[in-house]
Amino acid sequence: MSKSATDLMQEIIFSAFLDGIAALKASSKGLPNTLLRDLNAIHQNTTFADLPKELQTAISASVSSSFTRLLKEGYAVAPRDAAPPRSAAPRGDGPPRGPRGDGPPRGARGDRPGGPRRDRPEGRGDRTGPRPPRKPPAR
Repeated sequence: MSKSATDLMQEIIFSAFLDGIAALKASSKGLPNTLLRDLNAIHQNTTFADLPKELQTAISASVSSSFTRLLKEGYAVAPRDAAPPRSAAPRGDGPPRGPRGDGPPRGARGDRPGGPRRDRPEGRGDRTGPRPPRKPPAR
């Protein structure tokens, strides 16, 4: 049985995270102060170029191996431009499809669950003729 997409993505991200930590340790050459300095230099606005060279290499390798693993597990990986185009809107030259395409026509509300609404009066009530004009807004 193949793994679910969630399990697979968790494994890929966890593996990439561990590879990144190992790369940070390697870039500090075993010096704890250097490792702390490199960790503290990483923040929300850090760009890829700001990262240590070893970490850049580890991230690139993780991305490449992630796509390979997704393909091995049977998931489709393609650039956004290469995605199959969406089908055009259906035209009326074919047979009707969908839940309303077959069966007798439905009434206004009588065929719906609960039947017609009884909590509202039907029609315009006791009014006859057109509506009176609106009052101008107060100033």
